[in-house]
Amino acid sequence: MLLLSTVLFSVTLLAAFPVSAGTQYMSGSPDLSAALMGQNEFTPGDFANLSVNIENHGLNDLKFVRPGIVDRDDLPNTAKLVKASLGPGNSGVIIKTDPQMIGDIKGGTSTQVKFQVKIPKATSEGTLELPLDLKYTYLDSAEQEGLDSINYIYRDKDVILPLVIKIKKVIALDIINVTAEQVNAGTEGYVTLDLQNSGQDSGKKAIIKIVRNPGSPVIPVEASKYIGDFTKNSTIETKFKISVDKDAQAGEYPLDVVAVYENGDGDTVSSLIETVSIPVGGKIDFAIDSPPNEIHPGEKKVLEVSIKNTGAATAYSAQARISAVDPFTSSDDTSYLGDMKPGESVDAHFEVTVDKSAVSKDYGLDTEVRYRDSLDNSQVSDTMKLPVKVTPAGALSFVPYVIIVIILIGAGYYYYFIYRKKKGQ
Repeated sequence: MLLLSTVLFSVTLLAAFPVSAGTQYMSGSPDLSAALMGQNEFTPGDFANLSVNIENHGLNDLKFVRPGIVDRDDLPNTAKLVKASLGPGNSGVIIKTDPQMIGDIKGGTSTQVKFQVKIPKATSEGTLELPLDLKYTYLDSAEQEGLDSINYIYRDKDVILPLVIKIKKVIALDIINVTAEQVNAGTEGYVTLDLQNSGQDSGKKAIIKIVRNPGSPVIPVEASKYIGDFTKNSTIETKFKISVDKDAQAGEYPLDVVAVYENGDGDTVSSLIETVSIPVGGKIDFAIDSPPNEIHPGEKKVLEVSIKNTGAATAYSAQARISAVDPFTSSDDTSYLGDMKPGESVDAHFEVTVDKSAVSKDYGLDTEVRYRDSLDNSQVSDTMKLPVKVTPAGALSFVPYVIIVIILIGAGYYYYFIYRKKKGQ
């Protein structure tokens, strides 16, 4: 009975104070793989965003659980401090993204990383292999010393995994020559483009389109031209009508060009956009090139004004017009100027009447020039101020009357005092 009681007491003590057990993994390591997610087919000239999924398939094969073992902080199948770098290999692709630190990847989990690459225009169709370099650290082994100390042994590993992308066969536009005709700010003109298909593909039912570049003052008027078959290495000439914002300064401005066509699979696709530089001349403008006209209150007068074409192109069939406002009125407010070349001045004539109650001071009459550009479009110039000075009818206005009076007095004096005296003798 005493022995049985002792055994039962010992079992009770063990139940009240259990001995803790730890876990020890005897084998296992990371096993990383990489695959592209989403799009993997691109065209020459693309900026491609590659989304890469990195997965750790590593397993811990053998594990011991027993008392006296201290649990490890890391598992041997965890890839720690992973650094991912994408290289071009022999592809010629330009890698835009620097190497990235993506942290730890535990066994049975995955993470994503993104890279941006530039695919050169001259890249041929087919597949390209880009090497993904993964550098990481993992727990190789752990040696327990005593009941409360562990010596960890880590190892570095470098794994290179291939990422495969596909390059499509496409048309590539090369701009061989750009010719601008009568392209000035505020007018319409033509641009002629010589284009070559330098890509790997030939297109059917091809259309060349011009598109306004964001922020550019060059605006397509005729935006597309049908050219039919556009075979590899062939050259075409296309001509488009464009307009230019009136506030544009003289200079070079961008215009986008794209080809839309049917490929060999019967799909309608677009080439990459090419941007060309369009030379733009200054706008047609005018200035009043003469001193102010003077007029007296109550007077009717023809104002003679010299108007100069200060712009960069010829104005055709130009005519000037004034806006007569109080105290002015006009029965002839339009004057024909004709064709005016850059730098040429022409005199305009306007008949105006000034109210006799007008205040003597300097006035400005709104003046504009209507004309036609080189494509026979009607245009209107910016408003100019025609200077007119209203002056009082001073003493000089009575000079003719004074002269007449003096002549009459002189004639009377001669008649009464000289002529009659001679006649009486």
